[in-house]
Amino acid sequence: MNSTSQKVSVLEKVGYSLGDLAANLVFQTLITYLAYFYTDIYGLKNTDASIIMLAVGLVAAFVFNPIIGALADRTNSKWGKFRPWILYTAIPLGVVAFLAFTTPHFSYKGKLIYAAVTYTFLLLLYASSNLPYSALSGVLTGDMSERNSISSYRFIAVMFAQFFVQVFMLPIIEYAGHGDKAVGIEAVMGWLAIAGSVMLLITFFTTRERIIPTAEQKSTLKEDLSDLSKNKPWLIMLSLTILIFVTLAMKGGSYVYYFNNYVDKTALINFIDPIIAFLGHLGINISGSDPVATGFGLFNGGGIVFQLIGIGLSKKLADKYGKRDVYRSGLFISTIFILIFYFFPPTSVGLMFGSQILHGFFYGITVPVLWAMIADVADFSEWKTNRRATAIIFSAMMVGLKAGLSIGGALVTWILHLYGYIPKESGIDGQAIIQPESVATGARMLVSVFPSIPFLLGCGLLFFYFIDKKMEVNIESDLKARRANQK
Repeated sequence: MNSTSQKVSVLEKVGYSLGDLAANLVFQTLITYLAYFYTDIYGLKNTDASIIMLAVGLVAAFVFNPIIGALADRTNSKWGKFRPWILYTAIPLGVVAFLAFTTPHFSYKGKLIYAAVTYTFLLLLYASSNLPYSALSGVLTGDMSERNSISSYRFIAVMFAQFFVQVFMLPIIEYAGHGDKAVGIEAVMGWLAIAGSVMLLITFFTTRERIIPTAEQKSTLKEDLSDLSKNKPWLIMLSLTILIFVTLAMKGGSYVYYFNNYVDKTALINFIDPIIAFLGHLGINISGSDPVATGFGLFNGGGIVFQLIGIGLSKKLADKYGKRDVYRSGLFISTIFILIFYFFPPTSVGLMFGSQILHGFFYGITVPVLWAMIADVADFSEWKTNRRATAIIFSAMMVGLKAGLSIGGALVTWILHLYGYIPKESGIDGQAIIQPESVATGARMLVSVFPSIPFLLGCGLLFFYFIDKKMEVNIESDLKARRANQK
């Protein structure tokens, strides 16, 4: 395995992180608003939205991702294996992301077909861009400390995307559409699509692949799949990633319903008014015509700010204690602050905000570690087999991400249906829909008990993941020596 200097400049780290900023403008929108878009803006029935999100998502997870992973590992160009994929998908991904959130005036059947087709192409292009992008982190450097640093840069960018989508996007949609959310979301997604495409191009031009397999280390797809089937850490990370993104999609997609149907609006206004006034004195005006949208944004914003603080601590903790132990501890503590939402009455807005902040902080510690652990699994595979298949290893993350996103998102609309939620399509034009009282209970369960279960199962899985701090150091040392001998 040939390699050059393992140090990565700040410019390259920033350039690489912009790729995740771009991807998460799409991904965070899917987590936070796709279910809401389909039921309350686009006008699909709950069950139809669930079927589309689940069926298309599982096809993307278990068909698109393995194929893209295998193809990316076998790509050879003057730009490397993974950077060409980022270049060629940058603009198409932006275009399809915009189309997936438009609301053409079709018949109901036509709307179903349009939603299924655009969502399919969106997930195909997302896989074609983001899987090679993720794999790129495994070949930028073989230095574990540098890899942890890259992950921290990357997920600070993720948090900026999450902050924008979860804090500002709903009020901006209201403003851009002058109250018409369909018009507003089209306008916002148009600008996000342009910005995302530009950032992906910057990632392509500022990064360099340093870990390059030598000719004798090339393997067949059959050999790669055989290696994976025997790779226990990979199987654990695949399962863990599915569980993590089931929770993220479930609670992320449920908060908008939680604020609209459970949180007491008077208590919310009384709580956020002093915050809005304070921010106003600082020159930050976030007040809007809809106090629920403003409160929703502030709620998400508090969690994200403290998540950024957790991300900032992640590298030091992972370097000192090892990724596995830091991840497991952070995940468990963060779960406690999800589960506790079950006990909050609708008027306990302060406790809701406080719990969201503490959850964000402890979950933030885990965010960069997950991706760095996947890179470690690629190293473990190379260490065991003397063959490196970075993209197909990273396909575990993308399979898990898509499967978790699809299952979690579908669970939101399906569970709400079980609790009697009435979508926009079922209402009468010009009349507000009055939801049954059971919907409030469903919304509370969707942000507390239900999303806690996958996180707790993930904590249990990590007791079987044996790449601890000592093994990380051994693998890094052995691979450095092996690569030096192969120069």
